[in-house]
Amino acid sequence: MSSHVPISDALRSVVGSPTQATLLDSSPRSRVWRVELRGGSRVIVKQITDGGGTGPDGDARYAREVAALRLAARATRPTVAPALLGTDPESRVMVLEHLDDRGAADDWMPGHAEALARLHSLTGPADTGTLPTWSGPTATDAESFIALAEALDVPVPPAVPNELSDLIDRLDPTPHQALLHGDPCPGNDLRTATGVRFVDFEQASLGNGLVELAYFRIGFPTCWCALSVTGTPLAEVEDIYRATWRSRTGTDVPGDLADACAGWLIRGDALVERAHRESVDHLARVPAEDFEWGYVSARERLVHRLGVVADQTRDHDDLHALGHLSAAMAVRLLERWPTLRPLPAQDTRPWH
Repeated sequence: MSSHVPISDALRSVVGSPTQATLLDSSPRSRVWRVELRGGSRVIVKQITDGGGTGPDGDARYAREVAALRLAARATRPTVAPALLGTDPESRVMVLEHLDDRGAADDWMPGHAEALARLHSLTGPADTGTLPTWSGPTATDAESFIALAEALDVPVPPAVPNELSDLIDRLDPTPHQALLHGDPCPGNDLRTATGVRFVDFEQASLGNGLVELAYFRIGFPTCWCALSVTGTPLAEVEDIYRATWRSRTGTDVPGDLADACAGWLIRGDALVERAHRESVDHLARVPAEDFEWGYVSARERLVHRLGVVADQTRDHDDLHALGHLSAAMAVRLLERWPTLRPLPAQDTRPWH
């Protein structure tokens, strides 16, 4: 009912009075309503909560989303996010433009890639400090990855520790200020009449856009709907992203996509949903248990990522040893657990 929608008097004076409200599906970290206003227009009301097992971080996530939406509003014709119509920081409520979603389509990736590049290109050095800096892999992640190889009885080439240390340095986000969504997954993008719009910016940050372009190759590492994108579709989306970035910024995309993919590979937290991150060493769990997230298991996600990094680094000067190790680990995982399935192909549409 509309009486349960947390719209303060101040917000009503800005956006209008609700006449009907429908509670929508959302994560445990928020409550979301589609609200009919007097006069017949619609808005989305979102309230950030402290749910989802992530601790009392609601204020920080609310501040991130509001800041990111204001930065995303720089994009026009078309936009890349819903307009922010009103805010109530005390209740962690925001009122957003209602978008008519056309639903999933088999050709969703090109539009997603273009909108992602446009989003990333909206910010620059002058925006430093408006959002947290992206958090990359750490030395602890590298140690856990090496320990996993040893637990699987896979010999670790002597050069791997130094390669991983250098990788972490290269992934330092400090020189980059792209507007990162934080979770650019199928389901957090809406297909509207004028293009793709992203929603749910609670984990937005500033960093290198390649870490989100890498989602297509590495299997959407922060998403329950892990997917495999290969061949022509993969080449197309990466070309679209790079061309869009170039047209918006006048420069080539900085950094190395192989580095971005390797960074996701060594992060154990990229095997579990957000509520379980920053809790235990999830890579250390892999030899003993195959835990699921969505319809794909941790070992299946890991085999895919190992294969991607192995393929990308065969002739890579800085990640050659890591590539050999990744290939050997993928073989060992499939030897021990031969029933592991490949990730679903991108046209499987598991979120229908």
